[in-house]
Amino acid sequence: MNNNKKRPVILDGDPGHDDAIAWVLAAASDELDIKAMVSVAGNQTIEKTTYNGRRIAALLHLKDVPFAMGREKPLLGNLEVAANFHGVSGLDGPALPEPDHPLSELSSVELMAKVLRESEEKVTIISTGTQTNVAALLLAYPELKDKIELISIMGGGLRNGNWTCGAEFNILNDPEAAWIEFNSGVPLQMCGLDVTERALVYPSDWERIRELNNPVAKVVAEWFDFFFIHVSSLGWKGATLHDPCAVMSLIHPEIFTIKDAYVQIETQGQYCRGATVADFREISDAKPNCRVVLDLDREKFVDYLVEACAKYEGWVI
Repeated sequence: MNNNKKRPVILDGDPGHDDAIAWVLAAASDELDIKAMVSVAGNQTIEKTTYNGRRIAALLHLKDVPFAMGREKPLLGNLEVAANFHGVSGLDGPALPEPDHPLSELSSVELMAKVLRESEEKVTIISTGTQTNVAALLLAYPELKDKIELISIMGGGLRNGNWTCGAEFNILNDPEAAWIEFNSGVPLQMCGLDVTERALVYPSDWERIRELNNPVAKVVAEWFDFFFIHVSSLGWKGATLHDPCAVMSLIHPEIFTIKDAYVQIETQGQYCRGATVADFREISDAKPNCRVVLDLDREKFVDYLVEACAKYEGWVI
């Protein structure tokens, strides 16, 4: 990309502590131009993720960015929330400002389509929740596929799952939506558990963020405080920053290991519904449909996270 030109992006997520930190990263970046924000049900119900997303937008001074409520349930099946990780509100922890501008009158799909249609450049969608909104967009407006530069998702895992032995939470919550996405022909970049479980941020790391002593950094540190309550009970020594990888791998790809692969979504298996299955074989007839992010430089990841939080110096909330 032209270093003097920002990449237009749509943020699609189900905040969620790690979604929230991903949006902090995106808003701080000099390389991204946030054109729209949309919520989706996932970590909590759509009412809660929408309210959380709008409060994050207020925290980050994104008053001019339209925000639309997204899909309330998967294309098929039932929604399962992650209150054990994110609390009753879906974003328990520090107090946040109340929403400072109204919801868009458009649905999430209509707003995303509007952004794509009106943009002179191709648009990147950063999707860090279930893939329901994106799948609905691809089904409703197939003529706009060519306006999408890339869909950067947090989802899946090639070695293992985290909600079942074979499936990661975001994909498991709507595997049919993910299947539509992975078979759409649109360029994809997948940050699954293979990389996100390596994106560990330790207590000493978020103390660096707290010491920045600006209002956003303080909130981020307190999000870590809450999120760590549950992950430490699972034996983790740090907090896994899943969703921020979908942002960081766009703005600092040099710190990640990324390989092309053919990836498919299991929608039928009794034991592996929602699994992401990859074929890296050079002799395979399957053409790669995805860039898979597999590893990262953890120390540089943390440094860039701290650097992003430092950009909110002088912020007023």
